[in-house]
Amino acid sequence: MELRQLTYFVAVAEELHFGRAAERLHIVQSAVSQQIRRLERELGAELFDRSPRRVRLTGAGERLLPEARAVLAAAERARAAVAPPEGLRIGTSTGLGAHLDRVLGAFAERAPDVPVELFSLPVGERLARVAGGQLDAAFVRAVEPVPGVRVLPLWADPLVAAVPASHPLAARPELRIEELAALPLAITERRNNPALVDLVVGACHDAGFEPPPGPVSGSLQDTLASIGARPLWTVVYASHARVLHSPRVAFVPFAAPGLTLSTGLAVHATKVPPHLDTLLLACGDHEN
Repeated sequence: MELRQLTYFVAVAEELHFGRAAERLHIVQSAVSQQIRRLERELGAELFDRSPRRVRLTGAGERLLPEARAVLAAAERARAAVAPPEGLRIGTSTGLGAHLDRVLGAFAERAPDVPVELFSLPVGERLARVAGGQLDAAFVRAVEPVPGVRVLPLWADPLVAAVPASHPLAARPELRIEELAALPLAITERRNNPALVDLVVGACHDAGFEPPPGPVSGSLQDTLASIGARPLWTVVYASHARVLHSPRVAFVPFAAPGLTLSTGLAVHATKVPPHLDTLLLACGDHEN
């Protein structure tokens, strides 16, 4: 007796039609009929009453059906017991800094056997991949609603000012944003991160000035290199600033109320990703 034969038997017993069972199994009908005949010969009993108009289980078939289902379920449990755990695909960005290390450490403590694969992508691509099922989750900041995605709130991320280490403001424990009015602002284009740009430029307007535009670099490292060489400023997430090593750049907190963006976890709108509860607990561990 083979598992394949029991699988075919259960399909025919549930469909009560050899053709529909074959379609469900994605094989030809003759293969189903052949395997059922072999099973009947091995068991020495007819399992189906066959007629041109209908198929019915015999008494032997009715007694076999629950046993066959139990055997197939046990086989599936056996496969699951030795199968590697389903991994987790997470979209990230470089600005997560120390947050990411802490969350991944807490997750590894809770689920040491679960592999985690990280994808550093622009926010639009992160959201598109979550909606399309190519990512299980993604860390995002202050994003607009996207079809097929829901965002679970996690924590608030304060921003700090990055200024030349030689500038007088670099020695301050904190600064007010209006004190940066004379320095050009080097920040990414709005299309790359509208929430961040709107927050910073809006705060400048609220403080009564229009920030002079500085150079737009391809990466944060390029921007920091420029700041180290000339009087410019930009903003960096405080969690990221703690892991950056830029001796020619100083990171200074903003005075209260400061500048803050919320971080959330983007997941599929209707499908629950694997290990979501564990990941959320790890994010909560981070907060503590």
